[in-house]
Amino acid sequence: MKIGFIGTGNMATGIISGLKKDTEIEKSIFVYNHHSEKTEAYAAKMDVTGVASSQALVEESDIVVLAVKPVGFPNVVAEICMAVQAKKIPVISIAAGITTAWLSEQFGAEVPAIRVMPNMNAVIGESMSGIAANDATSEAQLQQAEAIFQTVGAVERVSEEEFSIFTAIAGSAPAFAFLYMDSIARGAVKAGMNKQKALRIAAQTVLGSAKMILESEEEPWPLIDKVCSPGGTTIAGVDALLDNSFVPTVMKSVAATIKRDKEMEQDQ
Repeated sequence: MKIGFIGTGNMATGIISGLKKDTEIEKSIFVYNHHSEKTEAYAAKMDVTGVASSQALVEESDIVVLAVKPVGFPNVVAEICMAVQAKKIPVISIAAGITTAWLSEQFGAEVPAIRVMPNMNAVIGESMSGIAANDATSEAQLQQAEAIFQTVGAVERVSEEEFSIFTAIAGSAPAFAFLYMDSIARGAVKAGMNKQKALRIAAQTVLGSAKMILESEEEPWPLIDKVCSPGGTTIAGVDALLDNSFVPTVMKSVAATIKRDKEMEQDQ
């Protein structure tokens, strides 16, 4: 499989690193950055093949990953449109707000268009990526795209109607989780503990709690009840969170993220 990346930012680097570690996928990786000197330096650094133009990248590839920011999409699409239409190879977008319908409008309904939303944890191989595709995408092509992103974490198929929700609870939610862990650590600092020590403790606790949800298949509230002893310390803390609108505040943050994602889709 020949995989081409247009864009050489952090997300592309994370995905390429994951692909290079995977020994089961036979692949050749091509990269292009609109600054030629950056393409050459990046290709040497990552031990992949740099190409001189976006059109040349399409010609070399079996599948193309558009790893550019939404603002750069119109220019990139204009550059590669004819080459993609000629080969009818799958095009994957990892940008927020870029729908499969928009990709189909630009490249044509006969071109396989795939939308993937990884999150920043891809750089450590722990992403949660959502994936959706247009009608021109075959099951084999969709599985091929899934295999690429499984090298950096888990992949979940979602409908286009669910994509804004996915963006909120997976694409943006790492920031919410970081904020939560930092808040716990700051509470510990206020009580007299070193910040770095507190942050390590908080992060490991959140990591273990996440694994408990995934591996036990229990809902959160029964697990909360197991931690809370009658009249104990945990129920006092849980009560303080509930009394200060913790749950509705988190739900509002999800709603605000969904709203903004839909606004970005409308701007395309």
